[in-house]
Amino acid sequence: MSAARRILLLGGIALAIVGMCHGTWYAVFAEHQALDRIGGSLATAFTHASERNAAQATVALDVYREAKYAHERQVDAHGHWIGLAMLLIVVGMAFDRISLVEKQKLALAIGLLAGATLFPLTVLLQIFSHGALPRVLTIASSALMIATLAITAVGLFANRASS
Repeated sequence: MSAARRILLLGGIALAIVGMCHGTWYAVFAEHQALDRIGGSLATAFTHASERNAAQATVALDVYREAKYAHERQVDAHGHWIGLAMLLIVVGMAFDRISLVEKQKLALAIGLLAGATLFPLTVLLQIFSHGALPRVLTIASSALMIATLAITAVGLFANRASS
């Protein structure tokens, strides 16, 4: 088994474990509190709105928006880690069939693993900072995944065409 294939298979398994551990941690220790905050702030907003207290309703909606945003990022990171891990494992199984030299395959495998690791991390970073940097990092890591997957696809098709 090539080093590149080993990186993808073991990296994919490791990322799946990270994704499952993150999901388990979130479900056990944080999700119920997040859902209570989401529901409570929305109920408070409706209560204040029915009392025609627009200022308090706006504050409660801001709390709702922030809690919902954080919850979605947690769930997205969990799902992306596991989904990208499965993608790495599937690509890893076929990776030796790519029409590239071994050094290129190794660089490609490292790029795939880096993108699959960094993308969910940058999604989580958006919880703590709503500035441009986390979004730029998310876009860059997803672009890395797209580019490396495109190169992988071209390498697979090139091998198939030469067969």
